[in-house]
Amino acid sequence: MRTPVAAAIYTRISSDVEGLGLGVTRQREDCEKLAASLGWGVADVYSDNDVSAYSGKRRPEYERMLSDLADGHIDGVLVYHIDRLTRRPIELEEFVQAVDAAKVKHVRFVTGDADISTGDGLLVARMLSAVAASESATKSRRVRRKQEQNAAAGKPHKGSTRPFGYESDHLTVRAEEAEVYRQAVARFLAGESTRSIASWLNAQEVPTVKGGTWGTPTLKGMLVNPRYAGLLVHSGDVVGAGTWEPIISEDDHRRVLAKFAQRMNSGRRAPQRYLLSGMTRCGKCGNTMYSASRIDTRRYECRSGPDHGGCGKSTVIADPVERLVADFVLYRLDSAELADTLRGKSSADARTSELSAVVDQASEQLQELAAAYGMRDIKMTEWMTAKKPIEQRLENAQRQLAQVTHSTALIGLVGNGEELGRTWGALNLDRQHAIVEALVDHVLIGPGTPGVARFDPARVSVVWRH
Repeated sequence: MRTPVAAAIYTRISSDVEGLGLGVTRQREDCEKLAASLGWGVADVYSDNDVSAYSGKRRPEYERMLSDLADGHIDGVLVYHIDRLTRRPIELEEFVQAVDAAKVKHVRFVTGDADISTGDGLLVARMLSAVAASESATKSRRVRRKQEQNAAAGKPHKGSTRPFGYESDHLTVRAEEAEVYRQAVARFLAGESTRSIASWLNAQEVPTVKGGTWGTPTLKGMLVNPRYAGLLVHSGDVVGAGTWEPIISEDDHRRVLAKFAQRMNSGRRAPQRYLLSGMTRCGKCGNTMYSASRIDTRRYECRSGPDHGGCGKSTVIADPVERLVADFVLYRLDSAELADTLRGKSSADARTSELSAVVDQASEQLQELAAAYGMRDIKMTEWMTAKKPIEQRLENAQRQLAQVTHSTALIGLVGNGEELGRTWGALNLDRQHAIVEALVDHVLIGPGTPGVARFDPARVSVVWRH
């Protein structure tokens, strides 16, 4: 058989706690030594660092190697040991089929006598793969048992990466990051989008735990994580209080969840270029007006037709309307009327406490039900029947909590309208939109004067929220 001239080296390690890639580096070096001793040429190195071969999750580099095998780009494979290649017998069979289909006869391991080109060698490989799978299953059971013990003791599950805001022991608060997290929560509850907050974090040069930049999926996952409210999660469920110091309150955590649920249910996106997006209405027909661009001019217009249902006879340039409404909002923030309205918010505050109590009670009942099922005190059918009305009650309370807390965008702003006016232009559009929306129910745009091109402020009527 011809000596390989374009062999592949495959390396893998399941857990790289320090993120240095030393394990795969050592494997590569040993494989290169073996290739040199055999006289093989090496075409490429395929390395999956910090990726399990037992969990069934995707291994991008392993998949790339199989693709290159199928395309005829490589004519041999070098691996440190068979358990680096796979820990699942079914995956070994798939690999054997792949090399057979590619007519590749040269597969060698640095350690372990497993020459899969022969019948005896393939038998040894299958036995080693079965042993590796058994070891992984045993380790997985030990890990699950350890996690259960930790959960019972209120201790966190310690992954390979520390959580943002905490030290590597997963318990001690890292003050500087914790303050950043609180600011992110406050900005989100005030109406700012996750996209805008991620941009703010990157602009402030705040790195993620792994030293990268922020994206919306990473930020959202962190914002909804119960551990920041001191809550312990096991198998996807909150099972009680943890033993670490929380960074935010449980009430704030529930408000974050409710805010995400509200956005999902409404289907509304954050405004892109229009301050009054979704808030302007046609004074002729009462229909919602839509944002529209005309070359370099932004407008709000009433649209006719089956998709919009308006009269199509009203339009207004956006800039002067937005400036006027912003001035109205800033003036209203300093008005005694608004202060009196918010001082009469005691009923809303009481309602918040009442709804929070419902959420706590329903969550506790769900935990008790799960524990009862876990102890086999009740059957699955009984568990499913009992939890449905509790989940419904929990969902309703969370939805109402989101409605009651609608004015969070105004925290610290009432009575400070003049000061806010000086920094209004520095606020991003998400924040401006949230402040306006907290006060304004809608803006009515009356008919314009025929033949008059300039903006008439008399066309604009602001309808305030009560």
